[in-house]
Amino acid sequence: MTQQVASTAPGQDFRTAADIRRSAHDNLWLHFSPQPAEAAELPMIVRGEGAYIYDDAGKKYLDGLAGLFTVQAGHGRTELAEAAARQGEQLAFFPLWSYANEPAAELAGRLAALAPGDLNRVFFTNSGSEAVESAWKLAKQYFKTQGKPGKHKAISRTTAYHGTTHGALSITGIPELKVDFEPLVPSTFRVPNTNIYRAQEHGDDPAAFGLWAANQIERVILEEGPDTVAVVFLEPVQNAGGCFPPPPGYFQRVREICDEYDVLLVSDEVICAFGRLGHYFGADRYDYVPDMITCAKGLTSGYSPMGALIASDKLYAPFADGSNVFSHGYTFGGHPVSAAVALANLDIFEREDLNGHVRANEAAFRATLEKLLDLPIVGDVRGAGYFYGIELVKDKATKETFSEEECHRVLKGFVSHELFANGLYCRADDRGDPVIQLSPPLIIGQPEFDEIERILRTVLTKAQELL
Repeated sequence: MTQQVASTAPGQDFRTAADIRRSAHDNLWLHFSPQPAEAAELPMIVRGEGAYIYDDAGKKYLDGLAGLFTVQAGHGRTELAEAAARQGEQLAFFPLWSYANEPAAELAGRLAALAPGDLNRVFFTNSGSEAVESAWKLAKQYFKTQGKPGKHKAISRTTAYHGTTHGALSITGIPELKVDFEPLVPSTFRVPNTNIYRAQEHGDDPAAFGLWAANQIERVILEEGPDTVAVVFLEPVQNAGGCFPPPPGYFQRVREICDEYDVLLVSDEVICAFGRLGHYFGADRYDYVPDMITCAKGLTSGYSPMGALIASDKLYAPFADGSNVFSHGYTFGGHPVSAAVALANLDIFEREDLNGHVRANEAAFRATLEKLLDLPIVGDVRGAGYFYGIELVKDKATKETFSEEECHRVLKGFVSHELFANGLYCRADDRGDPVIQLSPPLIIGQPEFDEIERILRTVLTKAQELL
């Protein structure tokens, strides 16, 4: 049956808020989300300003997740919108296939100057998943050029999220995300993450725990055979599971292991780069030089889609004289409008010293969140910079976590909705133990810290009564 659509005269627009909401319900396919039964149940965000977002009823919410770990410079930055408009008027699109464009070339230079070590080659993508996909493909092809075609396997950590494309999802360490899409790409292996709160060994000694966790990578390399392992993917601070910072010495030991067995180290910084940890790159914060960095999100503060793989001179060397070609790419990789936005975003970082602002305020943010430790339901507060996880527990003394039923009823069925209803947008996450994740715009300070703590306290106090 053909749907009848009312005709409109040129320039007329009869779409009402109700029409748009109905279209969202009937036609828009949400990502990672169940579709609500009724159109009225679907939140409709229409505007952002600074650290706040507004729905179609005019209600204001503190954006405690920076959209999705993304809006570093805050909402409503007209200079970023204007940069996109200016570039769109001059050159809206041209591919990087055999040609360059000025914004992408300039941005590559700025990123190379900011990246640690000799990471001087920038391969642009559209997203973090594509950046991770590109890194694994480059690792495989690189070793083929070195006469080591057997090196193809990838190692990552349990509960770690690395993306949704088939390769990136294969590297991801969250089994429930994979079930519906199996079989995936073979030859990926998991090692323990750095969640010292639930450490099985050395839980009272961070340095010993870090050494133990790093050495698990060596164990897997030896079990699989060094001549078969190509690459290790690690986030500076692991996101999924609730913000696991690295213990002292962890990345230094990982770097030693990778060097010893000729394995490439990828610092997956799709979330951690561009100020989230108070530095342009998390590798700088934790003092290690990877072979590749994957990034996206904060590169443009979310004002235009863009990601990147930043690779070392060593990895580029086999392709430098044109005898080998990295036969991989994307139509919109290095999009000139997105590159122009990223350049303007980096200008804001420099002018307003967003990295310095995070470093100056992270202790106050942590201290404000740690006030919540007086609640029986709050077991741990962890993270770094403007990136924190609050783990919820059923019993603080024993660290007993929620059952599957309690997680569904309390975390998903109550906490998530109540936080939003009380004016805080953040994430209640059950990929691993139940946590609340906070990753606000980098522009906020103590007034917003206090607002976040107040709303969390109100909601979590009520949530305790449901256990």
